[in-house]
Amino acid sequence: MKYLSFDIEATGLEEHDLIIEFAMVPFCTQTQKINEDLKKHFFIKCPSFEELKPKLNQWVIDHNKELIDKAHNEGIEIEKFKEELINYLDSDEVKDYFNNERITLFGKSMSAIDLPFMNRDLGWGFMRKYFNHRQLDLSSVAYTLIDMQHIPAECESGSKLMDFLGMGEVAHTALEDAINTALMYFKLMDIASKK
Repeated sequence: MKYLSFDIEATGLEEHDLIIEFAMVPFCTQTQKINEDLKKHFFIKCPSFEELKPKLNQWVIDHNKELIDKAHNEGIEIEKFKEELINYLDSDEVKDYFNNERITLFGKSMSAIDLPFMNRDLGWGFMRKYFNHRQLDLSSVAYTLIDMQHIPAECESGSKLMDFLGMGEVAHTALEDAINTALMYFKLMDIASKK
């Protein structure tokens, strides 16, 4: 199967928080290849760190100031992001890669912010037009393999899973996370196929 691995960075996990970085890259499970030619990355404009700070949680204040500053200074408006995303999804290259079918999204812990924020900011109609109503979530795959005792229980954490798979630290940058999530899936497929 072919999937579009994507990742979002946001100003937090609350309903009022904002998408500030988005990246995506298609991949194929049969070839276990990531299509780097079709990767795409965006910073999305947000208010300044100082404006946002009163509503930010402490982890974001301690770790994401640089990313928020980058999004504020270099990001595109959310409407422009949606327009660029439409251009990407309607491109001949992307349509050919996905055989002119709606795309199945792939990510990690997508129900936390990714899908709710995308539905909110891009619209229900947009999401249903371009994306399959089914998705594949790496976290669910990890839970299944934990339940089957193929990987240790601590692998429910993304950072512990990356460490177990010998992939180092979680980047917390959207493009690197989108790529690493797909690579982790390939590794988990290999583990499952050997059991």
